[in-house]
Amino acid sequence: MERARSTPAQRLGDDGERLAAARLEALGWRVLARNLRLGRAEVDILAVDPAEPPSLVVVEVRRRGRRDFGLPEETLGRRKRADLRRAAGDVAMRATLPDGRGLPALPVRVDLIAIDSGSDGNLSLRHHRGIEL
Repeated sequence: MERARSTPAQRLGDDGERLAAARLEALGWRVLARNLRLGRAEVDILAVDPAEPPSLVVVEVRRRGRRDFGLPEETLGRRKRADLRRAAGDVAMRATLPDGRGLPALPVRVDLIAIDSGSDGNLSLRHHRGIEL
């Protein structure tokens, strides 16, 4: 589901989510949902990691246009971590997505994908698996 966004920062974030989803799919992951609303929390990407053992993964995507003010990983504050913890718990308790599609009965983890422009100007994507919340 594509959201109507107005600010450059919001469009940059949406582009980052598209890039992250495409990268995960290229690695053989199955993306189940994007911009999934679970109560007050939003899950950027919900996907199945096919690696052994397979996992249901709540993926938080953080993107920054420049590194002048730090790395995208540094923007994951206490409140967002709490939201992700609640969202992961909600996903673990569900049998279906809000639209009625079934969820696989798999262990749930939370990953972070950070995207920014490297010093050479090319995009840098870092995938942090199983982050601490």
